[in-house]
Amino acid sequence: MTLHTENLDLGYGPLRVVKDLSVRIPPGKVTMIVGTNACGKSTLLRGLARLLTPTAGAVYLDGEGITTLRSKDVATVLGLLPQSPTAPEGITVADLVGRGRYPHQGMFRRWSAEDDDAVAKAMVATDTVELAARPVDELSGGQRQRVWIAMALAQRTPLLLLDEPTTFLDIAHQVEVLDLLSELNAEDGRTIVIVLHDLNLAARYGDHLIAMKDGRIAAEGAPADILTADLVADVFGMPCRVIEDPVSATPLIVPIGKRRATPKGNPDAS
Repeated sequence: MTLHTENLDLGYGPLRVVKDLSVRIPPGKVTMIVGTNACGKSTLLRGLARLLTPTAGAVYLDGEGITTLRSKDVATVLGLLPQSPTAPEGITVADLVGRGRYPHQGMFRRWSAEDDDAVAKAMVATDTVELAARPVDELSGGQRQRVWIAMALAQRTPLLLLDEPTTFLDIAHQVEVLDLLSELNAEDGRTIVIVLHDLNLAARYGDHLIAMKDGRIAAEGAPADILTADLVADVFGMPCRVIEDPVSATPLIVPIGKRRATPKGNPDAS
Protein backbone atom coordinates (compact mmCIF):
# COMPACT_ATOMS: atom_id res chain seq x y z
CA MET A 1 0.00 0.00 0.00
CA THR A 2 1.61 3.27 -1.14
CA LEU A 3 0.83 6.89 -0.33
CA HIS A 4 2.29 9.91 -2.09
CA THR A 5 1.53 13.47 -3.17
CA GLU A 6 2.31 15.43 -6.30
CA ASN A 7 2.50 19.24 -6.30
CA LEU A 8 0.04 19.35 -3.42
CA ASP A 9 -1.51 22.60 -2.24
CA LEU A 10 -3.71 22.61 0.88
CA GLY A 11 -5.28 25.43 2.80
CA TYR A 12 -8.26 26.91 4.56
CA GLY A 13 -10.21 29.44 2.52
CA PRO A 14 -7.74 31.90 1.02
CA LEU A 15 -4.94 30.75 3.36
CA ARG A 16 -2.41 28.54 1.56
CA VAL A 17 -0.71 26.31 4.14
CA VAL A 18 0.91 23.42 2.23
CA LYS A 19 2.59 24.63 -0.93
CA ASP A 20 3.45 22.63 -4.05
CA LEU A 21 4.52 19.67 -1.93
CA SER A 22 5.55 16.36 -3.46
CA VAL A 23 6.45 13.51 -1.13
CA ARG A 24 6.43 9.71 -1.06
CA ILE A 25 5.77 8.01 2.26
CA PRO A 26 8.18 5.05 2.51
CA PRO A 27 6.05 1.89 2.68
CA GLY A 28 6.59 -0.34 5.69
CA LYS A 29 8.42 2.36 7.64
CA VAL A 30 7.71 4.77 10.50
CA THR A 31 7.75 8.32 9.14
CA MET A 32 7.87 11.30 11.50
CA ILE A 33 6.74 14.76 10.40
CA VAL A 34 8.35 17.55 12.44
CA GLY A 35 8.48 21.34 12.38
CA THR A 36 7.35 24.41 14.25
CA ASN A 37 3.74 25.29 15.04
CA ALA A 38 1.76 26.35 11.95
CA CYS A 39 4.35 24.99 9.51
CA GLY A 40 1.78 22.71 7.85
CA LYS A 41 2.41 19.35 9.58
CA SER A 42 -1.16 18.65 10.65
CA THR A 43 -2.55 20.14 7.45
CA LEU A 44 -0.41 17.74 5.40
CA LEU A 45 -1.62 14.81 7.51
CA ARG A 46 -5.25 15.89 6.98
CA GLY A 47 -4.62 16.02 3.26
CA LEU A 48 -3.05 12.55 3.26
CA ALA A 49 -6.13 11.26 5.10
CA ARG A 50 -8.55 12.92 2.63
CA LEU A 51 -9.98 15.24 5.26
CA LEU A 52 -8.93 18.24 3.19
CA THR A 53 -9.52 18.62 -0.54
CA PRO A 54 -6.43 19.87 -2.37
CA THR A 55 -6.63 23.27 -4.03
CA ALA A 56 -3.96 22.03 -6.43
CA GLY A 57 -2.11 18.77 -7.01
CA ALA A 58 -3.25 15.45 -5.60
CA VAL A 59 -2.80 12.69 -3.03
CA TYR A 60 -2.44 9.16 -4.39
CA LEU A 61 -3.30 5.95 -2.53
CA ASP A 62 -1.87 2.92 -4.30
CA GLY A 63 -1.59 5.00 -7.45
CA GLU A 64 -5.18 6.23 -7.48
CA GLY A 65 -6.30 9.74 -6.62
CA ILE A 66 -7.56 9.48 -3.06
CA THR A 67 -10.46 11.88 -3.69
CA THR A 68 -11.85 9.51 -6.35
CA LEU A 69 -12.13 6.56 -3.94
CA ARG A 70 -15.13 5.67 -1.79
CA SER A 71 -14.82 6.78 1.83
CA LYS A 72 -15.37 3.25 3.10
CA ASP A 73 -12.71 1.84 0.79
CA VAL A 74 -10.22 4.40 2.11
CA ALA A 75 -11.18 3.67 5.73
CA THR A 76 -10.43 -0.04 5.37
CA VAL A 77 -6.80 0.65 4.41
CA LEU A 78 -6.02 3.99 6.04
CA GLY A 79 -6.57 4.73 9.73
CA LEU A 80 -6.35 8.21 11.25
CA LEU A 81 -5.99 9.59 14.76
CA PRO A 82 -6.60 13.36 14.43
CA GLN A 83 -5.19 15.94 16.80
CA SER A 84 -8.37 16.74 18.75
CA PRO A 85 -10.90 13.92 18.27
CA THR A 86 -14.33 14.19 19.87
CA ALA A 87 -16.47 11.32 21.11
CA PRO A 88 -20.29 11.13 21.20
CA GLU A 89 -21.62 12.11 24.62
CA GLY A 90 -21.93 9.19 27.02
CA ILE A 91 -20.22 6.61 24.80
CA THR A 92 -18.22 4.00 26.70
CA VAL A 93 -14.61 3.12 26.06
CA ALA A 94 -15.46 -0.34 24.67
CA ASP A 95 -18.03 1.13 22.27
CA LEU A 96 -15.64 3.80 21.03
CA VAL A 97 -12.83 1.32 20.43
CA GLY A 98 -15.33 -0.92 18.66
CA ARG A 99 -16.07 1.86 16.20
CA GLY A 100 -12.65 1.21 14.75
CA ARG A 101 -14.20 -1.91 13.22
CA TYR A 102 -17.06 -0.09 11.45
CA PRO A 103 -15.25 0.27 8.09
CA HIS A 104 -15.02 -3.54 7.95
CA GLN A 105 -18.77 -4.01 8.36
CA GLY A 106 -21.13 -4.20 5.41
CA MET A 107 -24.46 -5.41 4.13
CA PHE A 108 -23.36 -9.03 4.38
CA ARG A 109 -20.60 -8.67 6.97
CA ARG A 110 -21.68 -8.49 10.60
CA TRP A 111 -19.71 -8.29 13.84
CA SER A 112 -17.47 -11.34 14.15
CA ALA A 113 -14.91 -13.04 16.34
CA GLU A 114 -12.25 -11.23 14.30
CA ASP A 115 -13.74 -7.91 15.38
CA ASP A 116 -13.79 -9.01 19.03
CA ASP A 117 -10.16 -10.04 18.73
CA ALA A 118 -9.10 -6.73 17.13
CA VAL A 119 -10.82 -4.69 19.86
CA ALA A 120 -9.48 -6.85 22.70
CA LYS A 121 -5.90 -6.74 21.45
CA ALA A 122 -6.05 -2.97 20.85
CA MET A 123 -7.26 -2.40 24.42
CA VAL A 124 -4.63 -4.67 25.91
CA ALA A 125 -1.91 -2.94 23.90
CA THR A 126 -3.00 0.50 25.12
CA ASP A 127 -3.69 -0.54 28.73
CA THR A 128 -7.35 0.46 28.50
CA VAL A 129 -9.05 -2.87 29.38
CA GLU A 130 -9.97 -1.73 32.89
CA LEU A 131 -11.60 1.38 31.41
CA ALA A 132 -13.93 -0.58 29.09
CA ALA A 133 -17.22 0.24 30.84
CA ARG A 134 -16.43 3.86 31.66
CA PRO A 135 -17.82 6.80 29.67
CA VAL A 136 -15.09 8.41 27.59
CA ASP A 137 -16.03 11.91 28.73
CA GLU A 138 -15.22 10.98 32.35
CA LEU A 139 -11.61 10.03 31.60
CA SER A 140 -8.48 12.07 32.13
CA GLY A 141 -6.76 13.54 29.10
CA GLY A 142 -4.11 10.83 29.10
CA GLN A 143 -6.62 8.00 29.46
CA ARG A 144 -8.75 9.44 26.69
CA GLN A 145 -5.79 9.67 24.36
CA ARG A 146 -4.92 6.00 24.92
CA VAL A 147 -8.54 5.07 24.12
CA TRP A 148 -8.41 6.95 20.83
CA ILE A 149 -5.17 5.19 19.97
CA ALA A 150 -6.88 1.87 20.77
CA MET A 151 -9.68 2.72 18.34
CA ALA A 152 -7.16 3.49 15.59
CA LEU A 153 -5.34 0.21 16.28
CA ALA A 154 -8.59 -1.77 16.23
CA GLN A 155 -9.17 -0.57 12.69
CA ARG A 156 -6.21 -2.75 11.62
CA THR A 157 -5.31 -0.80 8.52
CA PRO A 158 -2.02 -1.21 6.62
CA LEU A 159 -1.60 2.58 6.75
CA LEU A 160 -1.88 4.46 10.04
CA LEU A 161 -1.68 8.26 10.38
CA LEU A 162 -1.44 9.84 13.83
CA ASP A 163 -1.40 13.54 14.68
CA GLU A 164 0.41 14.12 17.99
CA PRO A 165 -0.56 10.74 19.53
CA THR A 166 1.44 11.48 22.69
CA THR A 167 -0.55 14.63 23.57
CA PHE A 168 -1.68 14.65 27.23
CA LEU A 169 0.54 11.66 28.04
CA ASP A 170 3.30 11.70 30.66
CA ILE A 171 6.77 10.74 29.48
CA ALA A 172 6.40 7.08 30.50
CA HIS A 173 3.21 6.69 28.46
CA GLN A 174 4.71 8.63 25.55
CA VAL A 175 7.50 6.08 25.33
CA GLU A 176 5.02 3.19 25.74
CA VAL A 177 2.87 4.46 22.87
CA LEU A 178 5.83 4.97 20.56
CA ASP A 179 7.22 1.55 21.53
CA LEU A 180 3.84 0.05 20.66
CA LEU A 181 3.68 1.75 17.26
CA SER A 182 7.26 0.73 16.53
CA GLU A 183 6.42 -2.88 17.42
CA LEU A 184 3.35 -2.84 15.14
CA ASN A 185 5.55 -1.67 12.31
CA ALA A 186 8.14 -4.35 13.00
CA GLU A 187 5.58 -7.15 13.34
CA ASP A 188 3.46 -6.62 10.24
CA GLY A 189 5.25 -4.00 8.16
CA ARG A 190 2.50 -1.44 8.77
CA THR A 191 3.24 1.98 7.29
CA ILE A 192 2.94 4.57 10.07
CA VAL A 193 3.06 8.36 9.73
CA ILE A 194 3.24 10.45 12.91
CA VAL A 195 3.21 14.20 13.46
CA LEU A 196 5.34 14.78 16.56
CA HIS A 197 6.60 17.85 18.40
CA ASP A 198 9.37 16.11 20.33
CA LEU A 199 12.32 16.10 17.95
CA ASN A 200 14.38 13.65 20.01
CA LEU A 201 11.57 11.09 20.20
CA ALA A 202 10.97 11.57 16.46
CA ALA A 203 14.65 10.85 15.81
CA ARG A 204 14.63 7.81 18.08
CA TYR A 205 11.49 6.16 16.69
CA GLY A 206 11.40 7.33 13.10
CA ASP A 207 12.93 5.45 10.19
CA HIS A 208 12.24 8.45 7.97
CA LEU A 209 12.01 12.10 8.98
CA ILE A 210 10.21 14.89 7.13
CA ALA A 211 11.14 18.36 8.42
CA MET A 212 8.70 21.07 7.32
CA LYS A 213 9.07 24.84 7.17
CA ASP A 214 6.50 27.32 5.87
CA GLY A 215 4.39 24.65 4.20
CA ARG A 216 7.24 23.02 2.33
CA ILE A 217 9.73 20.23 2.99
CA ALA A 218 13.00 21.59 4.32
CA ALA A 219 14.66 18.17 4.44
CA GLU A 220 13.74 14.50 4.50
CA GLY A 221 15.59 11.24 5.03
CA ALA A 222 16.92 9.02 7.78
CA PRO A 223 17.30 11.00 11.04
CA ALA A 224 21.04 10.27 11.20
CA ASP A 225 21.46 11.66 7.68
CA ILE A 226 19.56 14.93 7.95
CA LEU A 227 19.45 16.02 11.59
CA THR A 228 22.22 18.57 11.92
CA ALA A 229 22.63 21.70 14.00
CA ASP A 230 22.24 23.77 10.81
CA LEU A 231 18.91 22.10 9.97
CA VAL A 232 17.55 22.58 13.49
CA ALA A 233 18.60 26.23 13.41
CA ASP A 234 16.94 26.73 10.02
CA VAL A 235 13.68 24.89 10.76
CA PHE A 236 13.23 25.65 14.46
CA GLY A 237 15.31 28.81 14.87
CA MET A 238 17.12 27.17 17.77
CA PRO A 239 20.87 26.86 18.26
CA CYS A 240 21.82 23.38 19.43
CA ARG A 241 24.36 20.63 19.46
CA VAL A 242 23.61 17.25 17.92
CA ILE A 243 25.17 14.32 19.73
CA GLU A 244 24.58 10.57 19.73
CA ASP A 245 21.79 9.33 21.98
CA PRO A 246 23.55 6.98 24.45
CA VAL A 247 20.52 4.65 24.51
CA SER A 248 19.42 4.42 20.87
CA ALA A 249 22.50 5.71 19.00
CA THR A 250 20.19 8.10 17.13
CA PRO A 251 20.70 11.88 16.92
CA LEU A 252 20.05 13.70 20.17
CA ILE A 253 19.30 17.43 20.02
CA VAL A 254 20.76 19.43 22.92
CA PRO A 255 19.39 23.00 22.87
CA ILE A 256 21.79 25.83 23.62
CA GLY A 257 19.94 28.22 25.89
CA LYS A 258 20.97 30.79 28.45
CA ARG A 259 21.28 28.19 31.19
CA ARG A 260 24.84 26.89 31.04
CA ALA A 261 26.92 24.65 33.27
CA THR A 262 28.96 26.47 35.86
CA PRO A 263 32.71 25.87 35.91
CA LYS A 264 33.72 23.00 38.20
CA GLY A 265 34.89 24.09 41.58
CA ASN A 266 33.17 27.46 41.31
CA PRO A 267 29.47 26.99 42.20
CA ASP A 268 28.91 30.76 42.43
CA ALA A 269 30.11 31.45 38.89
CA SER A 270 27.50 32.79 36.49
